[in-house]
Amino acid sequence: MRINKEQWSWIFYDWANSAYGIIVTTAVLPIYFKSIAQTQHVSAAGSTAIWGYANSFSTLLVSLLAPFLGALADYPHFKKKMLNIFCWLGIVMTLGLALVPADQWQWLLVIYVFSAIGYSASNLYYDSFLIDVADDKDMNRISTHGYAYGYLGGVIAFMFFLVLQLTNGFGKLDGTGIARWSFVIAGVWWIIFYIPLQKNVHQKFSVASNSAPLADSLKRVLQTIHHIKQYKKVAWFLVAYFFYIDGVDTIFTMATAIGMDIGIKTNELMIVMLVVQLVAFPFSIFFGWLADKTSTRKGILLGISVYFIICLYALNLKTSRDFWILALLVGTSQGGLQALSRSYFGKIIPKESGSEFYGFYNILGKFSAVMGPFIVAFVTQMTGKSTIGAASISVLFLIGLVVFALLPRITSK
Repeated sequence: MRINKEQWSWIFYDWANSAYGIIVTTAVLPIYFKSIAQTQHVSAAGSTAIWGYANSFSTLLVSLLAPFLGALADYPHFKKKMLNIFCWLGIVMTLGLALVPADQWQWLLVIYVFSAIGYSASNLYYDSFLIDVADDKDMNRISTHGYAYGYLGGVIAFMFFLVLQLTNGFGKLDGTGIARWSFVIAGVWWIIFYIPLQKNVHQKFSVASNSAPLADSLKRVLQTIHHIKQYKKVAWFLVAYFFYIDGVDTIFTMATAIGMDIGIKTNELMIVMLVVQLVAFPFSIFFGWLADKTSTRKGILLGISVYFIICLYALNLKTSRDFWILALLVGTSQGGLQALSRSYFGKIIPKESGSEFYGFYNILGKFSAVMGPFIVAFVTQMTGKSTIGAASISVLFLIGLVVFALLPRITSK
């Protein structure tokens, strides 16, 4: 079955904000911020701590507000309005990063926090629009295409940055100039590919209109929490999701440090990152095809199982070749597992309250990023080997696998 215009427009929003994720969050701004802070006599450790606090604050704020923000978007015509507010907040603040004077690290941090809030909150609404653009039978295919094209878009946008980096801005830019133009690339990329969603995607499901939407949204969220036993399947899925997505996020965030520990150079790590993104493109689509041929449940179980094997394989990490094998395995399952989790969730929630429920989904996805890195850090410190630390998070995938495998039996009681 063909993907229609509305669905392609939704898919390309992942392409749109992927430049922010890879350029601003991962590759450029952390290094640029530290360099500016250190020129202003902030220690290396101090700048790292400040950067960590800023990320934690923006993540915590969006996570705590996510169900309320989602519930507010469930009223007729509210979802697009809420998406617009946070999307444009993210875009404007991303472009604003390029305007901060080179000696003002405090303003750079403040503007980044606002951009991160816009990015995270807009993704909440983007995820919840999945139920509006696809019915249950198309949801796997559309969700996996979203992740796939997001990876591809991120790679292409990152290549524009690499051209600037490798040519020193065609011989006309210093490091500060290259960083600033990379923020412009990310912001403009976001604007261009957001336009199709803005024009062509529309909210189909909603709750009844209310004269006091703010108060009523809070009331609905509290009622959902109080009556969570009515949504047993949703609740147990979120338990499983919390554990296995923690493992996914931990591998992504800790991979660079582990690679450096076994002697992988920075340039090679950058190439590995790009190759993983490229591998994730076809394999995300493959997971969607596989789920439609078998079931979404089997696709998720396969993805968790692959990650469990990845963790065990980490015990044998010794050479660059070993690291490449592990990275490619991550690429085969990373997008597929996340995309099928999103579509599975979309199938089991009440559609009229979809944004509210995706708010809870967002909370679990954000808070899950706490436990895994702590486990890796603790085990690495105790054993003196980061490879054993990486292998230790297999317990998260095992718990997630068992809970998800038992899900039909649990919810039938």
